[in-house]
Amino acid sequence: MECFSSAALRGYCRRLALFAGLLVAALLTGCASFYVDTATKEVPAADFTKPANPRPVHFLFEFQTKGVANSRATDLLKGQIVDQVKGAGLFAAVEDKPVADGAILSIKLNNVPLTDNAFGKGFVTGLTFGLAGNQVTDGYVCTVEYLGAGAAEPVRKTARHAIHTVIGAKEAPPNATPVEGIEAAVRTMTRQIVSSALKALSDDPGFR
Repeated sequence: MECFSSAALRGYCRRLALFAGLLVAALLTGCASFYVDTATKEVPAADFTKPANPRPVHFLFEFQTKGVANSRATDLLKGQIVDQVKGAGLFAAVEDKPVADGAILSIKLNNVPLTDNAFGKGFVTGLTFGLAGNQVTDGYVCTVEYLGAGAAEPVRKTARHAIHTVIGAKEAPPNATPVEGIEAAVRTMTRQIVSSALKALSDDPGFR
């Protein structure tokens, strides 16, 4: 749980601006606790279906807020995701520039409001949608696209996740794990959602 003085609140709100979608004004009520939803779990790299002949790939990552690029959040999370992709064992090398055969791996992580019914209907069973009392739930969609050498269309996989914020409430939301602070929540969510999307990519014959 995080409680805020005026100075701490200002610092927190600056960090929170990276992940717009939570209700900053609600923080004025006092203390906030953060929970990562348990519907999406981390998949170990050992469980990925490894290609027989891994190839190098040009890697691109972008964090988005409601579909709009969020450069500050991209900078914050890019190193973590690069390390995760390198550790997946799916590629011979993960480069930040074009590779010889032209293969590209793109990951986009989009922070979206769950009050949008059209979006909410696409979430897996188990997530808590919208607002409930002093609880705010932020949704995330991870889209992984792999365009292999000579391929006409990319292989595309998606995964979904959520972070719950509880303000001034004693009870934790169901199906959620507590974490210390918003940054820890976002980093944990990111690791889990990216692993789920990479697992789905690895299992697709079009990728292998």
